Amino acid sequence: MPVPSRKKIILAEPRGFCAGVRRAISIIELALERYGSPVYVRKEIVHNHYVVRLLKQQGAIFVDSESEVPEGEVCVFSAHGVSPEVRRKSEERKLDVLDATCPLVSKVHQEAVRFARDERTLLLIGHAEHEEVEGTYGHAPDRTIIVETEQEAEELDVPADTPLAYLTQTTLSVDETSGIIDVLRRRFTDLRGPSTDDICYASQNRQEGVKAVAPRSELVLVVGSRNSSNSIRMVEVARGMGTAAHLVPDVGEFSASWLDGVDTVGVSAGASAPDVLVEELLQTLAEHGYAEVELERVTEENTVFSPPSKLISTTPTT
Repeated sequence: MPVPSRKKIILAEPRGFCAGVRRAISIIELALERYGSPVYVRKEIVHNHYVVRLLKQQGAIFVDSESEVPEGEVCVFSAHGVSPEVRRKSEERKLDVLDATCPLVSKVHQEAVRFARDERTLLLIGHAEHEEVEGTYGHAPDRTIIVETEQEAEELDVPADTPLAYLTQTTLSVDETSGIIDVLRRRFTDLRGPSTDDICYASQNRQEGVKAVAPRSELVLVVGSRNSSNSIRMVEVARGMGTAAHLVPDVGEFSASWLDGVDTVGVSAGASAPDVLVEELLQTLAEHGYAEVELERVTEENTVFSPPSKLISTTPTT
């Protein structure tokens, strides 16, 4: 009598698009519907190659700088936010700006301005090359120091009684930031933080999902692009728990060799990864014998962020 297959998938939920990503994508789609093509987008609207390619096909033009947008044209700022300098230059060019900055990132910007106004030196925990960090830094460039690691926090050449404040990049992991914050609290006597945690609820929920599936899996696969910070963090969370894990930008980069000796595969997706890429991965896994899918839900997400009112107004544009 044949032995039944033990192969299965544990699918984490929530996964994939967060409210900020949905809002950002809808802003471009609504702008194309309202103004027609082209609609210019400064930087990648979200960090996912599939989403960017699909929006290009619909008529969006992605540029690296607002200076590349013809004067007077529609320009969408990405979900990662921009600095006041970018806004100033856009105004000079008379661009019709649509701001797709995630409201959670906007909150961090407001906190940076407030701490700078209080004449505190701002310690910005994050990756210097990330667009979100660049935008936050630009709100108080003369008072901001970027801190990427616990070692950098230990080596900060700042007097212990200096008035300081810290903020964090929203897409980092709680575990990653907590160690740095602990160092700062130990070293400095006048340190303030945000009123609430800056880590994006969606990033945190997806990391918690990985924590739930990793102990029950021999392998964790996270759907997401290589430049997606929150997706990379999810892979690191799984590996930190001792489970093999890989980032899967799309099924073309999936390797069947990862499945050797694996009975249970945990699957999730970063906050900027569309469902279609998850479905393609599940289909590929099913073709390798992983047809059973068990859902692991860690929480419900009901957050919705509305697009700018001028995009949903019924008044025709002139």
